[in-house]
Amino acid sequence: MNEQSLSIRDAILQRRSIKNFNGQPVERETLISVLDDAKWAPNHGNREPWRLVVACGKELTELHELLREFGVPKWKELSEEDLVKNMKKFTSPGGYAFIIVPEDARQKERLEDYAAASAYIQNAQLLAWDLGIGSCWKTPPFIDAPKFRQAMGVKPGERIISMLQFGYFDEMPKAKQRKESEEFITFFGATE
Repeated sequence: MNEQSLSIRDAILQRRSIKNFNGQPVERETLISVLDDAKWAPNHGNREPWRLVVACGKELTELHELLREFGVPKWKELSEEDLVKNMKKFTSPGGYAFIIVPEDARQKERLEDYAAASAYIQNAQLLAWDLGIGSCWKTPPFIDAPKFRQAMGVKPGERIISMLQFGYFDEMPKAKQRKESEEFITFFGATE
């Protein structure tokens, strides 16, 4: 961990989704440590309803080939230069984690599992941020494609809910304006 870890409040307020990674790889031990620590997310019944498919280091080349197949529109004829530009969104992150959850037939459990996995993802993003590693939670449409699911080893009754990218970055994105609390908080029994 950093010698000077961020406070929880600072981590929440300062973290940004990074879309322009600089291509520097994320060390396997560091990524595994982040993902392992993230498991302390609240989850109903301590089900820990997530499993991950992770790529960093040597696995990235094979993942990039898969993402090239699914991430570039088939209807577009791209020059090699345009293909490289288009693929940069996939090749510049230094690590990936695909978060997979069960799709329980019971709605309550399915929602609880999705919420728990979302808390897990937020934990991973904050832990990475504390180490100077950016992240971005993406849900491209191809994560539900049967061939992509098969390549990821997703079983029937499971769903990929996140393509979580990790990596280092050179520029801090600007924060987008957030709603004021008066816009989304009402007090019970309050009438207007």
